[in-house]
Amino acid sequence: MSQVLLPIASGPRIRAVLAELGRPHRGTAIVALGVLVAGAAASLLAAPLLGNIVDRVAGTDGAGGTATILPPVLGLAAIAVVQGLLAALGVALAARLCETLLAGLRERFVDRALHLPQARVESAGAGDLTSRVTDDVQVVGEAVREAVPELARAALLVGLTLVALSVLDWRFLLAALLAVPVQVWTARSFLGRSTPVYTAQRIAGGAQQQMLLDTAAGLPTVRAFRLHERHAGGIAERAAEVARLVVTVVRMHTKLFARLNLAEYIGLAAVLVTGFWLVSTGTATIGTASAAALYFVNLFTPINIVLFQLDAAQTAVAGLRRIVGVADLERPADPPAPAVPDGAGLRVRGLTHHYVDGHPVLSGVDLDVAPGERVALVGASGAGKSTLAGIVAGVHTPAAGTVEIGGARLADIAADRRRDAVVLVTQESHVFAGTLADDLRLVRPDAEVAELLDALDRVGAGSWARALPDGMDTVVGDGGHRLPVVAAQQLALARVVLADPRLLVLDEATAEAGSAGARVLEESAEAALAGRTGLVVAHRLSQAAAADRVVVLDDGRVVEQGPHDELVAAGGRYARLWEAWSGARDRDDSTGG
Repeated sequence: MSQVLLPIASGPRIRAVLAELGRPHRGTAIVALGVLVAGAAASLLAAPLLGNIVDRVAGTDGAGGTATILPPVLGLAAIAVVQGLLAALGVALAARLCETLLAGLRERFVDRALHLPQARVESAGAGDLTSRVTDDVQVVGEAVREAVPELARAALLVGLTLVALSVLDWRFLLAALLAVPVQVWTARSFLGRSTPVYTAQRIAGGAQQQMLLDTAAGLPTVRAFRLHERHAGGIAERAAEVARLVVTVVRMHTKLFARLNLAEYIGLAAVLVTGFWLVSTGTATIGTASAAALYFVNLFTPINIVLFQLDAAQTAVAGLRRIVGVADLERPADPPAPAVPDGAGLRVRGLTHHYVDGHPVLSGVDLDVAPGERVALVGASGAGKSTLAGIVAGVHTPAAGTVEIGGARLADIAADRRRDAVVLVTQESHVFAGTLADDLRLVRPDAEVAELLDALDRVGAGSWARALPDGMDTVVGDGGHRLPVVAAQQLALARVVLADPRLLVLDEATAEAGSAGARVLEESAEAALAGRTGLVVAHRLSQAAAADRVVVLDDGRVVEQGPHDELVAAGGRYARLWEAWSGARDRDDSTGG
């Protein structure tokens, strides 16, 4: 299946989404802007006071100099305090607003990501989605906490400083504006090149992460087929592309700062020449000329901040486009009436599915499972067992055909009610970070501790759960107590007991455990299946032998079905699979394997 990356939002769409998220917080935005303006305005009072000090010193004979300059010096101290407080408050308010918007965007992203069809995620690759929710969110978060507030404050300071220059004398403003063409040229050149480079950098990072994930997840296959050099070469190519883009960014930064220094030289020289001319003609005082020069020198920092933070903002925008691209996806609408199955039977008709056009994985599959019946799916690798299980569980949407559970079409069952109808447990069960009790309560938030322990006891996990350091309050998952494979799978089966679905689908749920662990998990699976309809993708044919009926798939079609003993006696495809599996098991037992 060819890779089709998840969408990337356009600039107008980003602005529309942010405006929508920010609409309820307009009051905070107005207050933050007002405080930032007041802080920037306060800082501008320092240059005229310094100019006043220069005039007082130039106009005195030194005897009363100290007393003469004391008031403006105290004024400078007061300005520093007020400007600092207002700047801190303004930046804090702006950061709070931006963090609120980012939190809303993250929630929307997660909501849309959770509702993405599995086939869409697989088409894009897990690396594309994980890089957006990790790297891109981190970059945008850093920009929200630092770049955006600093950018707003610096931009206000630049604008108000230019106004102050014009108040001193309009000719100082004209002199300062001589630097603008170079600055505009610099900004346009830099921003025009940086946007596609930063976007490419984020995409290349996602591709690199995808390659690493694929290699790590498929390491046994890589070793079995001796694909080391191919995968190492692929990782090296992606790493080289990331490195090439990093070097490109460094070169862009070097040109950026060289041109900024040129602009500063042109502007400052013009202001100093203008000041000398105005003072020599008696149009301005030395203090006024000094204030103008200070104003322009003080522009260096905010202008550099604006361009530098625009650089950071461009990086963030590249990440934001990828986040909004997912967050802006249309969420699948729930059916108008939340249909709930009346029974527990399964009815599949005409099920057809393909991952690549022209290569069907399932072809016209029909299957009936009576309420309370347990059916095992068997067949060679690639026969379509897991695909059928995934479609029945609602993970995949079939290309054609229908699935009914208890007389209700699966497509008509509201998303928040499907767990009552069907639950899928695969060989890769995740242990969520948090306490053991919280992990179990994901499916039953109101469950009491006694109910949690009863569910664990049902699947044979109660003993190890009670033996944990803090019992049900023990933190498990990442950063906590690490559960072995068998315990993690039992935890998943205990969630099934709590969820109490009408139909349970087990997709090789014991495959990751060793021989002894598989036997334990088979007993746990038996307990979870008790009293409910079951569809089991059998990794071990002992599971098929224990089922009420065996359905044999080959090349996406049902080729045999019936009770285990009848199929073995018939001498067909299942009988050959059973004979091969039994022989391998006997050899393992004889060698102690």
